[in-house]
Amino acid sequence: MAKKPENLSFEQSLQELEQIVAQLEQGEVPLEQALKQFERGIGLVRASQAKLEQAEQQVRILSQSPGAEPGLAPFEE
Repeated sequence: MAKKPENLSFEQSLQELEQIVAQLEQGEVPLEQALKQFERGIGLVRASQAKLEQAEQQVRILSQSPGAEPGLAPFEE
């Protein structure tokens, strides 16, 4: 059974998402399976986005802490 997207590392999510996209682009996947893969892909994207937001927040916290090295520029999107 596949792990829940939130339990995968960012890299694992990205790798699985790439595989799903490749399979769907081939166009040889039956409709029901394509819908399930699409749903899985959406879950992977959402979980990955959450991980990126957490990492961004950590960078902001670290760059604003009193012990931060001088010359660190604020993180910009």
